[in-house]
Amino acid sequence: MSDSALVLRGEGISKSYKSEQADTRLEVLKNVSIDIKEGSITSIVGSSGSGKSTLLHILGGLDKPDSGTVYWGNQKISDMKSDQLADFRNKNIGFVFQFHHLLPEFTALENVSMPALIGGESIDKASKRALSLLERFGVAERMNHRPTQLSGGEQQRVSMARALMNKPSIILADEPTGNLDDANTATILDMLYELRDKDGVTILLITHEKAIADRSDIILEIKNGELSSL
Repeated sequence: MSDSALVLRGEGISKSYKSEQADTRLEVLKNVSIDIKEGSITSIVGSSGSGKSTLLHILGGLDKPDSGTVYWGNQKISDMKSDQLADFRNKNIGFVFQFHHLLPEFTALENVSMPALIGGESIDKASKRALSLLERFGVAERMNHRPTQLSGGEQQRVSMARALMNKPSIILADEPTGNLDDANTATILDMLYELRDKDGVTILLITHEKAIADRSDIILEIKNGELSSL
């Protein structure tokens, strides 16, 4: 994997938040740099509140660093305007979160179709691809069910299908199994690894569980705002 191209690169990323104590700030990330190689699975581990999710949100363009730069390939996304960034995320990044964030008023099929519809795809083409993805993840028979009618495992499978809708180059997964039992955790992880092995999708996985991270190609740890290899 040493010759693989870089999909994503963060340089000198720092981020702090205002502390509950007056006139002080909590440094969450301190001059963090990271390279994500094409076709790899990279896990970032760390205790709760260590800054794992903050880093993922910055790398995915959901948040801005106080300082530092984020590149996707040769594109510098740190300076993009909000509408440019939203379009870039929709076309290039698949997000899977601990909480599925499915829209409650829409069916599974409609939720999966949404990224393509936002990108200007026709309803017919979007629905056909969405159904194909639901079939792949074993929830096609639930296509007309709304999120509240789905189990936790089913909701996360629909979320993963949605993340793949626009054929992203990378999946950013933030504690994707955090709310699942052991059986569903194993299933979701197997599906993520299949995406890498069969589709060449790059995966950045945030987890606090070392056993999950151990399956990755690269394991990094955030501690005291700094990133290091394990």
